[in-house]
Amino acid sequence: MQAKREYRDRDRTEVAVLDALVNRTEEGATVFELRSNVEADIDELEVALAELKDAKLITVENGDGPMRIYPDDRVVPEFDPDDHETGSSLLDGLRKRLGL
Repeated sequence: MQAKREYRDRDRTEVAVLDALVNRTEEGATVFELRSNVEADIDELEVALAELKDAKLITVENGDGPMRIYPDDRVVPEFDPDDHETGSSLLDGLRKRLGL
């Protein structure tokens, strides 16, 4: 799954981080997990995380375990269970939206 379209006009690394986090909305991700899913060096990843945190598009939690990073709810696309259950394709979804 990808971050919502309105958040895809950011830096390439920031978009990759958001996409990786959207796929881990419930459990979040550690920096190490993000590093393995995002094609960027550690410096680029650090800058992207700082920018996303400043924009309030991610949340960082330091609980009892390792630090975990979560996407903000407004970044996560809404899940349409009807599309999933019926096995609708992308083309079917477009037809539905266009009223064809």
